[in-house]
Amino acid sequence: MRILLIEDDKDHARFILAGLKESGHNPDHAADGREGLFLATEEKYDVMIVDRMLPKLDGLSIIQALRTAGNRTPVLILSSLGRVEERIKGLRFGADDYLAKPFEFGELLARIEALARRGNTPQAEQTCLAAGELELNLLTRVVKRADRVIDLQNREFQLLEFLMRRQGQVVTRTMLLEGVWDFHFIPNTNLIDAQISKLRQKIDKGFAYPMIKTVKGSGYRLSAD
Repeated sequence: MRILLIEDDKDHARFILAGLKESGHNPDHAADGREGLFLATEEKYDVMIVDRMLPKLDGLSIIQALRTAGNRTPVLILSSLGRVEERIKGLRFGADDYLAKPFEFGELLARIEALARRGNTPQAEQTCLAAGELELNLLTRVVKRADRVIDLQNREFQLLEFLMRRQGQVVTRTMLLEGVWDFHFIPNTNLIDAQISKLRQKIDKGFAYPMIKTVKGSGYRLSAD
C-alpha cells in the first residue's frame, strides 16, 4: 500500500516510516506542508497521514486544497492537538480519521488499513446534486429550483455543476477557468463574470433569495442559505 506521511517531527517520522516499511507498506515522506501538497497532487496514494502543525502550509489547508480539487484519498490526521473540538474541526475540514499524539503504532496501522478498505469500496455514482431548493440531475440534465424547471445551455449547466459540487466554498475565477473551460491562462475578457451573470438570471431571478454570491476579491460561492 502506498502511503504519504506529511510530518515535520524527525523522530516521529522516522518511527512511523520504519513501522510502515516493516509492515510491508511503501511510504513516502514530506517534511513540510508545501512539499506534502505537491506529492499528494502529483502521485497516487492509498492513504495519507497528515500532521496539523506543519511549516510552510498547515495540515488543514492541505486537506482543504485536496478536497476542493476533487482528491478523495483517505486522510488520517495525526496531531498533538487532541481535544474534542480540534478533532471535530479536522474531520469537518475533510479528514477521514483523527488520531492524537502520543499513540500506539498498532492503532495507527489498524486505522490506516481500515481507511484503505473504505477507500477501495466501490461507491455508487452520484447522479443528482442538491443545494437547498436547487436540484441538478446529471443523467437527465434537468435543473429545477423550487420544482420550477430551468433551461440551461451546456456551458451554463457545466458552470452550475462545478459550483454545486463545491457549495458553501469560495470558487475562484482561476478554478472556474480550469475546471469549466479547461483554460490554463487568463483570457483578456470578462468571460467568467458574463457567464455568471447569465446563470444568475436563470437561477436567482424571481426567487426568494440569491444563491450565487460574489465574494469580493476572491470569486463566487453557491449557498443554499
